[in-house]
Amino acid sequence: MKMSNKAYDILKWVAQILLPALGTLYFAVANIWGLPFAEQIVGTITAVDAFLGVILGISSAKYNGLTKTE
Repeated sequence: MKMSNKAYDILKWVAQILLPALGTLYFAVANIWGLPFAEQIVGTITAVDAFLGVILGISSAKYNGLTKTE
């Protein structure tokens, strides 16, 4: 899977900054205001974040020549 540097940088920002912040925000606000499904929503955000982390890690390793591409 090839991606441009811009796509990689955006996805890295999403995985490292946006999703953890969003999960934390929703969990805190859900507890304060009694919003529904806090654990399920945060669990889903965490699962998506973990998936992105793996994809970005594989992409980075291939880019740096740390894994075989064939």
